[in-house]
Amino acid sequence: QVRLVESGGGSVQAGGSLRLSCVASGGILSATCMGWFRQGPGSEREGIALISPSGGTKYYAESVKGRARISRDNAENTVFLELNSLKPEDTAMYYCAAHMGCNIWNLSRRPSDYKYWGQGTQVTVSS
Repeated sequence: QVRLVESGGGSVQAGGSLRLSCVASGGILSATCMGWFRQGPGSEREGIALISPSGGTKYYAESVKGRARISRDNAENTVFLELNSLKPEDTAMYYCAAHMGCNIWNLSRRPSDYKYWGQGTQVTVSS
């Protein structure tokens, strides 16, 4: 059973930065596509940054493109998300998720394709 645990969230002022981490246990993370999703109040869960098992393919949503960087350390079973130039609209619960059997050439943004989820880490950006 794969278990994902996020950390690194917090309260920051607009313009600041955060680095979120997601540590996986109980599975072969190196063979899995990983994604960072977020869900704000009254909003649907949105896939904002995705990465293939090797890290060679990445996807960023328009809402974070140019401000986000996803990376992974398969030796440490950890995936990271760096968010810069934070805006109040980035306020949300951030989740990492694992997609087994993914297509590395067409990373899925659908939450339903991700079988394993962490409990989330809250990011709050004040103006």
